[in-house]
Amino acid sequence: RDAISSFHNELVVIITLITIFVVALLGYVMVRFSAKRHPVPSTTTHNTLLEVVWTAVPVLILVIIAIPSFKLLYYENRTEKADFTLKVTGHQWYWSYEYPDQGDFAYDSNVLSDADDAKQGKPRLLGVDNPVVVPVGATVRVLITGTDVIHSWYLPSAGVQEYAVVGHTNESWFEFEHPGTFYGQCNQICGVNHPFMPIEVDVVSKEDFQKWVDGAKKKFAKAGAADTSVTLAAAQ
Repeated sequence: RDAISSFHNELVVIITLITIFVVALLGYVMVRFSAKRHPVPSTTTHNTLLEVVWTAVPVLILVIIAIPSFKLLYYENRTEKADFTLKVTGHQWYWSYEYPDQGDFAYDSNVLSDADDAKQGKPRLLGVDNPVVVPVGATVRVLITGTDVIHSWYLPSAGVQEYAVVGHTNESWFEFEHPGTFYGQCNQICGVNHPFMPIEVDVVSKEDFQKWVDGAKKKFAKAGAADTSVTLAAAQ
């Protein structure tokens, strides 16, 4: 996220300088070559030096922008030394989350009703029944896929936007430095209920995260595992 903000600030400086230059150049041309000052139009048609400059300078600017841009894309898509993995699956119209490194439990996350949002003090159409929970300071590898149409897991506060595509897994990562609740949304138009696919991430302390994991293992125990336990108990 810091790298994205830094690159954004660099672009703002470059764009601002370009805008100032273009506005100043337009003002100069309007005054210097006005009809009053030049009642007889100039017959100049070519200026080789000027044409080379206005071609080479934009190319140079694009190269200056491209190099850190490619570095940032590589940095975002390569997860090194991740603390654990979060698997995200997009459906019409909800998200499923899986924690393969924390006991391999999984659960669905659906949008809350307006009444529940108001009751729990959450923003309308952004609160969910089962949010993502991660520990503060942890590097989380995110694997994102889909089961039907294309979705997009967009969490701006973490600097993550990845497509959820059927039959393909995209990878990204994030790390939160401060605890809190952060919201995102599916930003790929995926059908009639596209506006009802919010993302809620609760960033908690490592101790609280471990407590949540212990409870989630029981709450979201896979049906297959539960059925097996019942069968074994009955056999005994």
